[in-house]
Amino acid sequence: MSPETLKNGAILIADAHCAPWRTSFIDFLHSVESGAIKTPQLILMGDVLDMLCGPIPATHRYNRQSIELLNRLSKKIEIFYLEGNHDFLLTHLFPKIHVIPRRAQPLRLSFEGKTVALLHGDTLMGLGYEMYTALIRNRAVLAFLRGIDTIGGGFIVRWLERMMKRKNHCHPIATFRELIHRRVASMRLEGCDIVIEGHFHQNQSFEFDDLIYINLGAFACNERYFTVQSSLDQPILHEAVFRKEPQ
Repeated sequence: MSPETLKNGAILIADAHCAPWRTSFIDFLHSVESGAIKTPQLILMGDVLDMLCGPIPATHRYNRQSIELLNRLSKKIEIFYLEGNHDFLLTHLFPKIHVIPRRAQPLRLSFEGKTVALLHGDTLMGLGYEMYTALIRNRAVLAFLRGIDTIGGGFIVRWLERMMKRKNHCHPIATFRELIHRRVASMRLEGCDIVIEGHFHQNQSFEFDDLIYINLGAFACNERYFTVQSSLDQPILHEAVFRKEPQ
């Protein structure tokens, strides 16, 4: 089966880490809904919400505005949501959105005769991380944690919130090119021309033989988003910085 299409004018957003204390992503969605920002396709590259787990209702309340906005937008434009390590098990929350779980990434889309691989980026992180990420997606484990959190008056969610508030999303990785060179060599990328991922927040791109690698800047750092623009020889992501509409 041929891959679906990455549309000219599509918008990609990675790592917005939207939370009650960081709401620019909600403002961005309002701008798309109002038509101030136009796109035929919205691709969310994971960690756009800082804490959303499908089986944990407390995290739904935490993200009520974003969930409602995305579901309204999904009736007007095509949306892909690549699950990240902060937002996962989301399918039932977004019935009209193409939710792509970690196990189904990279998502392959075609653009002007090229194959573009899209993924959040928290893969090939070692055995310890693989065990951790499998554990936090296990529904029995989540049911247990949900019960403990309910009995404890929400102390787990409050602890996670404190941890996330302290996290710095905007630091450079000195050996990033070497890290990505090793990752690309280990990925299943046969037939792909371009790889786009988030997670690392570096806003850098490299060429490895015939493969173009792009790491998106984090929306959480300076509200960057990326628009797909047609090109004669390769797709180009045009970087823009979101500015909230005046009230």
